[in-house]
Amino acid sequence: MFSGKSEELLRRVRRAVIARKRVQVFKSHLDDRYGGVYRIGTHDGREFEAHPIHRSVQVVEYVERDTQVVAVDEAQFLDEGIVAVANHLADSGVRVIVAGTDMDFRGEPFGPIPQLLAVAEKIDKLHAICVKCGELASRNQRLIDGRPAPAEGPTIQVGGSESYEARCRACHEVPHIDRGQTEMLDLP
Repeated sequence: MFSGKSEELLRRVRRAVIARKRVQVFKSHLDDRYGGVYRIGTHDGREFEAHPIHRSVQVVEYVERDTQVVAVDEAQFLDEGIVAVANHLADSGVRVIVAGTDMDFRGEPFGPIPQLLAVAEKIDKLHAICVKCGELASRNQRLIDGRPAPAEGPTIQVGGSESYEARCRACHEVPHIDRGQTEMLDLP
């Protein structure tokens, strides 16, 4: 979050449009922030029309014959089938651009992103700035009433700055609830 993933995806989409490529943009139906379910939006207010999908196979179903570029935002919210879909489209000569968060709020691999990273031909890992110390942030700190959310919470919870902060490894906290007591995970 807050690293510019959607902004970079939209930059690439706009460049493809300028190059007169036929572009289609998709996103998870769960993400209704920043312009609603039919638009991809960035934290700074930029928007682009997108088709919301419930299942990754819908990308293949909705891609039109003359489409040259397919972009998918918030891919971490999609099912594992997005890997096969991306490979199918790429094998068919379509340029596929995917944006997503690689780790969930616990700091664990998120959804299909690890598999997408494995098959991608080009990867740009973007970082936010840690709100605590100012270093590069690679993690999403989920907040509940301004405090770190416990690890036992649901993996998928769509939200913005009211629910998440960018944090570096050192400042990222994941309380673990065990038999009514709170312990902090201590990872190397």
